[in-house]
Amino acid sequence: MIAIVPITRKNALLVKNVRLAALQDSPNAFSSTYARESRLTDEDWITRTEPLNGERAAGFLAMDADIACGMAVGRLERDDARRADLEAMWVAPRHRRRGIGRALVDAVLTWARTRGVRGVRLMVTCDNEPAIGLYRGLGFALTGQTKPHTHDPSLRDCEMSRSLV
Repeated sequence: MIAIVPITRKNALLVKNVRLAALQDSPNAFSSTYARESRLTDEDWITRTEPLNGERAAGFLAMDADIACGMAVGRLERDDARRADLEAMWVAPRHRRRGIGRALVDAVLTWARTRGVRGVRLMVTCDNEPAIGLYRGLGFALTGQTKPHTHDPSLRDCEMSRSLV
């Protein structure tokens, strides 16, 4: 049984493990790199998790017993708290196609609704058809906005959004 749990200071090292696994598995899916984040200390990871359980952001881990197998973060936009971003979404390969991604996104959307958010957006690598399919199935649509990928100029990131009203 998979449980979706909030990210807190107490599970910061699980966040570290799942984030580093995500960066190794899907390096083009994120705006950071394994090389950069693997240099962070355990104290750095604890500090990073503190804002993910607050007013402006919330993070969630998917737990298979005591193993973190996925994560997602919701963050209110700086300029408009009626909008939020879905970030850092990832599910471990052996846990995919079991509804975990849907459960993680649903947790972020539920959090966003409690904050009065009217719309959620995300960026996804334009050639990541499985992720785009997941997000479409959850009510997100491509907006037509793209930008160059942070680490690979041959790739583009596509914006997707979804209304919560």
